[in-house]
This record gives sequence, structure tokens and C-alpha cells, in this order.
Amino acid sequence: MRQYFRNIYIAIWTILVGMALTLKHLFTRSVTLQYPDEKWQLPPGARAQLFNNIDDCIGCNACANACPVDCIYIETIKALPGEDLGEASDGHKKRLHVVRFDIDMSKCCYCAFCTYPCPTECLIMTTNYENAVYHRDN
Repeated sequence: MRQYFRNIYIAIWTILVGMALTLKHLFTRSVTLQYPDEKWQLPPGARAQLFNNIDDCIGCNACANACPVDCIYIETIKALPGEDLGEASDGHKKRLHVVRFDIDMSKCCYCAFCTYPCPTECLIMTTNYENAVYHRDN
């Protein structure tokens, strides 16, 4: 008989402990953000979508060579003798026409290895992490 009442006491006690925990969390601030309306503040150095400022790109192919998954495709044409292509914003002289600069973001592993060797720093990781689109061609 004594064991019977002890089991009842333990059952009631465990329910009270669980409800105390529930009540404690009921009055704490919620950590959930309503995503489309509120966005997380990204930490410094966060890696998201790649962006290339094509006006500063000199076509050196260093980023494509550094990419471990080969998701960067660059096609260049050598400038004609005497043709002035201008300079990048940091002063590097352009010697190649960059005909094609494509990044296949479906292959990208967001390692940022391609951003380090870029001499003109035209390839950067942005803080744009919303990559979902309705059509694949976007």
C-alpha cells in the first residue's frame, strides 16, 4: 500500500516539475523571427552569394583556378596591340576583354576560396542569402 501512494506522489511531482519548466518558457522572449518580415543580422565574414563587378575584372582567371568545384567559367579575348581597355578601380591595367564570366551557383560550395586570389578584389561574397527563384533560368 505504501508503494502505491509513493507512485502517486512521484507521478504528481514529475508533472509539477514539467509544468514549472513549461511555465518558465512561457514567459521568456521568443527567438523565432517571422522570416520574410524580419531577417537575421549576419555575422561579419558570413559567406552568401558571389558577386563580380565585371568593370573591375581583368580576366586573370585566378578565381576560376582557385575554385575547388570549378563553378566559375571565364572566357577572354586578348586586346589588340595599341588598344586601351582602361584600368580597374585599383589601378590594374586591363589587357583582356572579358567576354563571359559565369558563376554556377548550384555547384558553388560557398568556401570563398575564389575571392582571396583576385588581384582587383572584384569578386566578393555578398550578404544576400535569398537565392530561391521561381524559374531555373534566373
